[in-house]
Amino acid sequence: MKKLKKLLALALAVFMGGSLLMACGKQESKPEEKKEKTSTINVTYVKAPLNVPSIIEKDKKSFDKEFEKDKINVKWHEITAGPQQTQALAAGELQFLHALGGTSAILAASNGVDLKIINVYSRAPKAFMIITKNPDIKTPKDIKGKKIGGPKGTVLHQLLVGSLEKEGLKQEDVEFINMGIPEALAALNDKSIDAALLAGPAALKAIKGGAKVVTNGEGIVEGTIVTAVSGKFLKENPELVERFKKVNNDTIDYIKNNLDEALEIASKEVGLTKEETKEMYSWYNFDTKITEKDIEELKKTQSFLMKNKLQQKEIKIEDIIAK
Repeated sequence: MKKLKKLLALALAVFMGGSLLMACGKQESKPEEKKEKTSTINVTYVKAPLNVPSIIEKDKKSFDKEFEKDKINVKWHEITAGPQQTQALAAGELQFLHALGGTSAILAASNGVDLKIINVYSRAPKAFMIITKNPDIKTPKDIKGKKIGGPKGTVLHQLLVGSLEKEGLKQEDVEFINMGIPEALAALNDKSIDAALLAGPAALKAIKGGAKVVTNGEGIVEGTIVTAVSGKFLKENPELVERFKKVNNDTIDYIKNNLDEALEIASKEVGLTKEETKEMYSWYNFDTKITEKDIEELKKTQSFLMKNKLQQKEIKIEDIIAK
């Protein structure tokens, strides 16, 4: 009996030892790979000219509430310049560019940035204007030979070129001076330029100060602003991107159903009266769905960039739209 017990104990030891060796062998040959979990989502905060959805999402902590159940922190970054946004995206410092100019998105993609547009943020042709205090300027045709100030390579620049082309003119027919919107407004007020390319609150301020609108973007440029992510982040986190889009769409619905409250919050954030904010809000279309018209508008923007030698390499616009 003792002999039988010894044999059984020996057999059990051999079996357990073999199993342990097999387990170790499997572990060494095929180590378990764990995907790094997203712990922080970094989003751009661009409140101007009048980005009501972002203002409400930040105020109501909409994204925080959506992602806190996954222990994901949401951090807002007030980076408004398109090139800085896309550089930070390429470096992995930002995950969502929430309000990126269509021009900036196209330029970044043409320069090799792995960028995907997930929705349209806004369209606002009425928000982009050529404004003057010169009584001799009544139509875009009257700016021939005049000094025009505004930001180069932007929707406003595209508006200038487009409005000139409608009159059979070219950019060379005016003296275009590259400057930011605040500088253009100041130059208009001190009469060092004849007309300024202005948008949003700056345009409204100029009009309230006695300036007049020569033209806006209607029929010339849509002023398409988009939301974009890196292709890598989209591929690795498709569910997070879809949830981000849902929160954005829910915010649009909230604004529509609670317009007075939303405009009150937005007016305080951008420093306008509620009446001024309401007037500006009427210029915007925040529908997020990407339509064929939007894609055609982005193609038109690329043509403008290529024609004016602001973009070197042409891309296929459909390739930067998230499927």
